[in-house]
Amino acid sequence: MSIHENLLGGPPPTHLPDDPGPRELLASGATPADVAARYPTSSLAWARLADEAFERGSVVESYAYARTGYHRGLDALRRNGWKGHGPVPWEHEPNRGFLRALHALARAAQSIGEQEEHERCSQFLKDSSPTAAQVLG
Repeated sequence: MSIHENLLGGPPPTHLPDDPGPRELLASGATPADVAARYPTSSLAWARLADEAFERGSVVESYAYARTGYHRGLDALRRNGWKGHGPVPWEHEPNRGFLRALHALARAAQSIGEQEEHERCSQFLKDSSPTAAQVLG
């Protein structure tokens, strides 16, 4: 039995491939806008843009950035075998951009009164990674 075998018979965890470029640029002090422009498929860059916008009170802008990061992440997950459900572990660092964007989308949706979307995204985050829901919550 492998360490990654799912004993409940559900889908295996999805582990996105590592793309260290955006993460390294952000860590070196590059702005999320510059990173998103250079790496437009990076959910992490879009999630960081969403966080910045939310912190300054630009909730609609945060929502738009988060939605972009979320959809970029869904695209990446599907390209890597995800079938619309199953674990997306927080413990695998390349997954964190998507999970952060999903959290940011839930937060912004709640702030603009989109309660159904907030609930859907919050549940999706919990279902994908209980650890992410706890860390980001």
